[in-house]
Amino acid sequence: MNFDTIISGGTLVTDTETFAADIGITDGRITAIAETLDGAAQTIDATGKLVLPGGIDSHVHLAQPSGPEVVMADDFASGTLAAAFGGNTTVMPFCLQEKGKGLREALTAYHALADGNCHIDVSFHVIVSDPSAGVLGQDIPALVEDGYTSIKVFMTYDDLVLNDRELLGVMDAARHSGAFVMVHAEGYDTIRFLTEKLEQAGKTAPYYHGPSRPVAVEREATHRAISLAEIVDVPIMIVHVSNRAAIEEIERARARGLNIRAETCPQYLVLTEDDMQGDAMEGAKFVCSPPPRGTDDQDACWQGLIDGTFDVFSSDHCPFRYTEDGKLTPKGEKSFRYVPNGIPGVETRLPILFSEGVTKGRIDLNRFVALSSTYHAKTYGMYPQKGALAVGSDADIVLWDADMTRTIRQEDLHHGCDYTPFEGLEVTGWPVLTMLRGQVVTQGDTLATTTPGGAYVARARSPDAVQ
Repeated sequence: MNFDTIISGGTLVTDTETFAADIGITDGRITAIAETLDGAAQTIDATGKLVLPGGIDSHVHLAQPSGPEVVMADDFASGTLAAAFGGNTTVMPFCLQEKGKGLREALTAYHALADGNCHIDVSFHVIVSDPSAGVLGQDIPALVEDGYTSIKVFMTYDDLVLNDRELLGVMDAARHSGAFVMVHAEGYDTIRFLTEKLEQAGKTAPYYHGPSRPVAVEREATHRAISLAEIVDVPIMIVHVSNRAAIEEIERARARGLNIRAETCPQYLVLTEDDMQGDAMEGAKFVCSPPPRGTDDQDACWQGLIDGTFDVFSSDHCPFRYTEDGKLTPKGEKSFRYVPNGIPGVETRLPILFSEGVTKGRIDLNRFVALSSTYHAKTYGMYPQKGALAVGSDADIVLWDADMTRTIRQEDLHHGCDYTPFEGLEVTGWPVLTMLRGQVVTQGDTLATTTPGGAYVARARSPDAVQ
């Protein structure tokens, strides 16, 4: 058999197995896995390396409208480039519905930004901010049939928050169409109350972003989101869970037999609330929502990754520069409430999880693959096309050097942001080659092709959402 490419001599790792084998690739797909293969135009020597399915980051924000005076630091070109260097072959950004507009209109505009500019594959979630009768009754069912099978809703933010009646409406539309619902669970009214109290007391520095969104705010919203989902009888994903109390709400719901999925992120493993204490506005570099918590909540998040409470591990990459059009807007310098919420992390997600998880013995290699790739593909309707090392799957493959030690530094990263909140963190384990559908995209610190080869991926319904 003749192959376009053979990856030889490596150790293959899936979510269930670890074994030595060669991989044969033809026309962008895996066509053979065997102890030894030969007969290819190109052979990549993976001796001493781990061969993994390409990372899938199912929670990133790229080229998203961010309000007056604020510009998101990554468009599709820079964001997908950074993702590729971080060992990812698919990312899933959010298409934001603006008030008064339909979902189809928003998707048309978002595709125009992405088309021809992506270094890896992309697939969109849809943010519903204005659940009109037409959106619920027409847009959502039609878009699900077209492969846009996941919806995100917010329980906070002035321009995005949905009240309970609106949340129920979206969940009901999702149940009948087979869409999968992601929920940002923080209580809007409580945050507004606490923010006003802090500002009245003159507590306006970035640090007070955390006290304005304490654990109880996330716990209450998590409980409420689960309760609404139970009423409608629809599975949901609670995204970027940051603390023990919210985790306990999820565990209690599962104990009652509810299908509640959960996600956490690097910032809740290696950052803490103290990072927002930086001099002057330096703390703004760590402002994200939910905010970083304390060490006990870090321990709880790690336990959730170990025991299966968390289904996926995403970056929540939401990059803003530390300049006048980002964290340091004139209004942001007056109060934490105006500091753009979000931090960069798409390039550092996998090295942090590998180093802090696998290298330090918290999780094994198979769990790493599940959390970083396979479970994303399964949850969001892309498996086994994505997230697998199997005959017939896309040849989205990453080679890892498990022994390479690097220090995360802004100057080495490829995102459009001008800082990383993980500056100075030493990690062991780094992706050294990223391949998208059989084509090498990055090798070491080099971009292997100057022509972006990423494509849009339409998805099947999530197995969790199909009734």
